[in-house]
Amino acid sequence: MVYGVLRFINFAHCDIFMVGAFAGYYIGQRVPEHSIGGGLLALAGAMAACAVLGVVIERLAYRPLRGAPTLNVLITAIGVSLLLENLGQYIFGATPRAYPELFPVRTYQLGGLFFSTNQVVVIGVTLVLLFALRFIVLRTRIGTAMRALSLNPQAASLVGINNDFVISFTFALGSALAAAGGILYALNYPSIDPLMGVLPGLKAFVAAVLGGIGNIPGAALGGLLLGIVETFVNGSEWSTYKDAIAFAVLILILLFRPAGLLGRNLREKV
Repeated sequence: MVYGVLRFINFAHCDIFMVGAFAGYYIGQRVPEHSIGGGLLALAGAMAACAVLGVVIERLAYRPLRGAPTLNVLITAIGVSLLLENLGQYIFGATPRAYPELFPVRTYQLGGLFFSTNQVVVIGVTLVLLFALRFIVLRTRIGTAMRALSLNPQAASLVGINNDFVISFTFALGSALAAAGGILYALNYPSIDPLMGVLPGLKAFVAAVLGGIGNIPGAALGGLLLGIVETFVNGSEWSTYKDAIAFAVLILILLFRPAGLLGRNLREKV
């Protein structure tokens, strides 16, 4: 989302993912556990909290650098990421915590396949959020404004688009989705800590590059393909190298198809 509009990588995204997981952890302690309503309430509350956090980060850290060189913004993004990680360790503590069971948990067998309701929840919520995101970007006025801003910020401003509002909305939307991702991740890997977002964040970047960075269906496809590769590797004798293989995929994609699977090579006039 952020790269598609502003053309820079928001490294703090993976730590908003962590904050979303912790927000769901605390909200989950105050809503009925093992209930669909309580789980959805925790999900919505965490998304709202992280949307606000995303707007605050954009306003305080990124907006003053709007016209600065890309390298300055990139270094600032890394600094915001480290700040969130260290604040997380100060506020939440460094000890991993067991995640509450927000949704009813059952295990089913289909032939030789075993799956839990949490895995079904992850797939279902992910599909709903992807279709909602695609609808917002392609079928709403704010989505049209986001696409116009990504193509030409100056022209978008000239036709009456409030660039500051659109960028803040983009950060809010991206941060809310990061919070949802943090909760869905914690449901199946039920141990959270302030550094939990580092590796998933890097793999999300790999997935985005694999599918075509800035391309929403491409990011979803890249994440799915990367997950399939890791699953097969995890069941082989090379299981200890599954993280390294994920980054090997990134190198191969950058070498042979830099634009990603669904991306397009665009010429720039310089």
